[in-house]
Amino acid sequence: MDRGDELTVLFTQRAADLTHHPGQISFPGGSMEEQDADLQATALRETHEEVGITPQQVAVIGYLGPTPTITGYAVTPTIGIVEPSSALIIDTMEVEYAFEVPLEFLLDAGSAQHTQREVYGHKVPVVEFQYEGQRIWGATANILQIFRNSLIKK
Repeated sequence: MDRGDELTVLFTQRAADLTHHPGQISFPGGSMEEQDADLQATALRETHEEVGITPQQVAVIGYLGPTPTITGYAVTPTIGIVEPSSALIIDTMEVEYAFEVPLEFLLDAGSAQHTQREVYGHKVPVVEFQYEGQRIWGATANILQIFRNSLIKK
């Protein structure tokens, strides 16, 4: 999100009664549908449906590679910059609320907290971010870490 004096990253908290990943923090997005020409069309359609940002308000600047999740999905993040004047219109059937985190915070190496989580009986390293009471974890945090690393080029 271009907020004039800073860039922020938009997150949503998924509605609690959704079938898949209810109540979790995520990016706007979802599954490809028959009418979608490509992954970009999917990302723009889903963003419009969930938070009211129209495709015309987004300048797509790139993609990350497909990222597998432990629940069997492969997420292909589409990265875009949203016009400063864009207002959010939340579809409460899919999203409880949306919030933004400054990109500068997410790029700071100290913002990523490394821990472990037990998955199917095995401890695996995970990353999470804590910002103003929001816990960003799981696939969303993993995607953020990949995005961060692609920008910083360790």
